[in-house]
Parts: sequence; structure tokens; C-alpha cells
Amino acid sequence: MAISLSAYQVADLCLGKPPLRSLPSSATIATALAALKSSPDTFLSVWTCDHNSPKFNCLCVAKICIADIICYLCKKENASSLNQPLSLLLSHSTTRVTHIDPSASLLEAIDLMIQGAQNLVVPIRSSISSSRRKRSSATAGHEFCWLTQEDVVRFLLSSIGLFSPIATLPIETLGVISPNFLSVEYNRAAASAIGAISRSLAEQTSVAVVDEEGGLIGEISPPALSCCDETAAAAVLTLSAGDLMAYVDCGGPTEEMVRVVEEKLKERKLKGMVKEIMASANCNPRMAMGRRAEAVVCHRGSSLVAVMIQAITCRVNYVWVMEDDCSVGGIVTFANILHVFREHFDSLI
Repeated sequence: MAISLSAYQVADLCLGKPPLRSLPSSATIATALAALKSSPDTFLSVWTCDHNSPKFNCLCVAKICIADIICYLCKKENASSLNQPLSLLLSHSTTRVTHIDPSASLLEAIDLMIQGAQNLVVPIRSSISSSRRKRSSATAGHEFCWLTQEDVVRFLLSSIGLFSPIATLPIETLGVISPNFLSVEYNRAAASAIGAISRSLAEQTSVAVVDEEGGLIGEISPPALSCCDETAAAAVLTLSAGDLMAYVDCGGPTEEMVRVVEEKLKERKLKGMVKEIMASANCNPRMAMGRRAEAVVCHRGSSLVAVMIQAITCRVNYVWVMEDDCSVGGIVTFANILHVFREHFDSLI
């Protein structure tokens, strides 16, 4: 198995991946928001230079989504902050992006992810026309793609037979359950969880919404927030955590909920936010593509391969671990899973 895995390179996992959509860090937050709304991708890469620049020393410094912008607006409580440079938003983002050579080994990529890298930026070759390449690539004549933790876990899952017997062992015996997770009580103000939401963006996890006894009710996840638009900032500032789950749920908020948000903004004398943000609350096409706030769960006795399949199928980077009393016992992340596979590989050398 050791020989089989060590033969794979990063480039092997990037075949067929589309080139990154990109923006320079000098662009405004409003420009980034417009680009995200018009893009089929939920993320944009941010670079140290203009993406049409002929320079070859550009670096990707961040990966942003609409949830990043929502968290930023919540902290500023002012929609006019959208006119600020994107570099200001990046100072609030802690998502780690690392460049890697396509000839690097799969194990090198796993090591970087275990050390904290969540998104690897890989140079790729593309067959698109040169004119289109100049418009869409991060640097003229160069294109890149993301290599994510999900990509690596998906690849390992396709070769799961090489990892017998650890793949069939209960997660409790493998030490992949982290007891430290982000949570907020259902009746607490959603605004009290802004810091937790920002941290979940950085850690590629989610914020568990629990009852007074620690029972899991649902979650506030960055992917769900990213299916909204900037109007969700108003909801975060005014609703409870439980109501926010309903607001970002598939299909978007009801008219009654929108009215509640508007009234609470007026009570807090945030009329500027009412004018700038609530104007588009009833015409948000992204809401139609929303994700439900239902959490993906497993139990301590679940096998590692079962948890991997759950996460990959539901397109999440984590799975909540439930106790017998329905309380949250911890969380299993892709980073935890990669660490187990890496240790197992080391034991075979």
C-alpha cells in the first residue's frame, strides 16, 4: 500500500478540474460579491495582483465566499462597507491557502493539510482559448485549480481497500472524534455566534445549534449562508440562532420573517442597513439553491468508511457525533481523518 500511494502526485487528483475564478486583492468587496453572485462556483480565489496581469509572481492569498462577506457586514453593521477594498475583508479571514507543485506527492499534500492548509493551489494546463485564458486565469498564461481536503478524502475512499482494517473500525477507537466543537443555543441571539461562524469558515466546519440540554437541533453552516446573499447579514444581526436556521433553509425566508428582520433593524436604528440590504430580500435567486440546516450525524460506533461516505455524499467536511441521549459528543473532520490515514501509512514504512 505504501508504494501504491507514494506513486501518486498532486496532478493526478487535478485531472479535469476547472480553472479558478479570481480577483485581485485590490478589488472592492462589492466587486467580489457581484462576482460570487454571477458565478456557478461558491468560492473565488483572491490574488496579490490583477488576474489579467502579465506578472508571474502572483500569489493566491485567500479563498472567499458570500459567508465571509456576511460575517464582515455583521461586524461592521453597515452595508456601505461593501465599498471597501477586498484586502480589508481578508484581514478578517483566516482560511489558509498554500501553493503546491503539481509534481508533489499525494503524501506531501496530505502533510500540508494536516499542518493546517485547507486549500492547495495547483498550476494546471487548460485547453481553453488564449483569449478566454487571459480573462479567467489568475495570471496571464497561467491557470490554477483548488485541491481540497474533500478531494483527497474522496480519492482515499476510492482506494479504501488498501486501508484494511482501519477503514472498518469504529471511529471511537481511532481517535478521530474531536470533543471541541462550535455551538450556540437555539434561543440565543444569532449575533452572539458571529465569531463562531467566522471560525467555522476558517476550520471548514459548522456551528451546532443545540437546546438547553445540549441536544442537536440543527446547524448554521457556511455553505448554507453562502447560498444566501448579503441580506442574510440583517438576519444574523436580528434573529435567534434557531430562526436564522429557518431563514437560510432551502427556499429562503418567508415574507413574515423578512418583515420581522426589517422591524428589528429599525428598532436598532440601523435604517441604513434596511435601505441598502432589505431592498433585495425578496428577489434573491440564490435562495432557491439553498441548503437545509439539517445536520449530518453519526455515532461513536460508526465505521470510518461509513463516516467518509456520509460526508462525501452530503458534500460536507465534517460529521457530528451523537451520543445515546441525542446530545453532541463531538465532531469528525476531514483533517482528523487524513491524520489517521497518514499515521497508518507511516506504520507501514
